[in-house]
Amino acid sequence: MFDFMGCVGSAAQYGSALFVYLLKNKSGRQKLIKKLQSLESNMSTGRKLFRLGNTVSSIDAAKRTMHLEDPVLRLCLTVANLNRSLYFLCDNILWARSIGLVTDMDKEKWSVRASRCYFVSLLMNLTRDLYGIYRAMEREAQDKQYRQKVSQHCSDSRDVACMAVLDLQAFLLLLYHSLRHNPSILLDTAKNVCDLFIPMDRLSIYKTNPGVVGLCGLMSSILGILALVKPSFKLKP
Repeated sequence: MFDFMGCVGSAAQYGSALFVYLLKNKSGRQKLIKKLQSLESNMSTGRKLFRLGNTVSSIDAAKRTMHLEDPVLRLCLTVANLNRSLYFLCDNILWARSIGLVTDMDKEKWSVRASRCYFVSLLMNLTRDLYGIYRAMEREAQDKQYRQKVSQHCSDSRDVACMAVLDLQAFLLLLYHSLRHNPSILLDTAKNVCDLFIPMDRLSIYKTNPGVVGLCGLMSSILGILALVKPSFKLKP
């Protein structure tokens, strides 16, 4: 329930940021812009409140992933969860400062720390996604129907240049079928890619603008809601 509310709040926050960016040069929209900015600020504060217990949850998740048999999954998910817990810890401290519980702290420094931890967590999750795609392609390559399609394509031409094109086509066909049969990997990859633009912009690794950040955040939130509504779209472990 809290995860769903968090995704809805995130969608409202980033959707507001996107519309503020789109309307900022429109005359006569100042009142609407102020309302959207207020909604964005309130949603941001509300989401921080919902995430107060996420530090402990992420540590528990790291403890579980440490026992995974697959060494790649064990490394990627454990490091991702540990950095995610640090991100939530920094986020909680920033929330405490915003309501006046903590005053003697550098907001900018803690905000950068939070973004760094979030960035590392997303990189590890994306590495896990790429590994999942690789494993899915391995399984798909063993499928008889796929191998028959590839053999049929390759038998149509013996030209070297054509064979190179066919190799690329075979790879793309394998990738397509792998993602088609594993929608949870596709959804998780798309979500993590969208999320990645947020800390990259904050850390000046790849500067965009508030509109791109708002759009990416909104798309990520929608994908997160979809994964919660349809559990088969949620990547495990």
